[in-house]
Amino acid sequence: MLVFQRGRFLLLSVALVAIVSGCGSSVRSRAPVEDRVPAVIRPAATIDPRTQPVKQPPGFVNAGKAGYYTVKPGETLIRIGLDTGQSHKDIARWNALENPNKIEVGQVLRVTPPVANELASTKPVVAASSIVSTSLPPSKPATATAAKPAASPAPEPAPATSSAAVATPAPAAVASVQTDEDLVWIWPSKGPVLSGFEEPNNKGLDIGGTAGDPVLAAADGKVVYAGAGLRGYGNLVILKHNTTYLSAYAHNQSLAVKEDQTVKKGQKIAEMGSSDADRVKLHFEVRKQGKPVDPAKYLPARP
Repeated sequence: MLVFQRGRFLLLSVALVAIVSGCGSSVRSRAPVEDRVPAVIRPAATIDPRTQPVKQPPGFVNAGKAGYYTVKPGETLIRIGLDTGQSHKDIARWNALENPNKIEVGQVLRVTPPVANELASTKPVVAASSIVSTSLPPSKPATATAAKPAASPAPEPAPATSSAAVATPAPAAVASVQTDEDLVWIWPSKGPVLSGFEEPNNKGLDIGGTAGDPVLAAADGKVVYAGAGLRGYGNLVILKHNTTYLSAYAHNQSLAVKEDQTVKKGQKIAEMGSSDADRVKLHFEVRKQGKPVDPAKYLPARP
């Protein structure tokens, strides 16, 4: 009987242990509590740079339009002026550049003069203001009318002088801006031709000589550049002859003209040298609307 009770006790003990272990396992199997961090202290999400707006270069909306030029790596305003047949100062003015020495790759520049309508768009405003200002004074003084008859003959010469002033620039402008047929070219130097035109290797003629030989303007024109700011050309002079043609004179040892100066055909503009060159020579280019052309086709035959 005692053995039977002990066995029963053992069975109860085993059952009790099983129940306790089952309860313990159920506690371990509970889902972990989620640690909810307030949104205020959560780290900000990383911004994808691909979704950010790309900064466009100045004037990009005009890319590809006629009369505009997209800046390429390594280019300067002087180079762009030579390649487009324009003065670098005009390009800077047309584009309202605060610092002409700072232009960006991809920047789109106007390289032709603004349309006359664009320039005239502000004139009506000025004219209207002047009309208002002139119409107010006559209404105030009543005694001034007595002096006006005596002064009435004076306004008559004014239209005559103004019409003469208007008429005078027109012929002068036509005369200064020569047509292509009006241009008569001469050789800029008497030296021998060392190498001829062969684009893209040589965009002009190389003419030999000795240091100090005079370099002459090949045709009437205006100095649009005089300096050493164009790599590979040394001391350089660029003349603008009309709306079509430029001429360039490179590797000089000294310059005899300044920018914006008007020169005549045959006038000394520089002295031959070897600046940025392997020997003394004059590199002479003719540009038609910015594109290099063979100068030999424009120069007279030598005896």
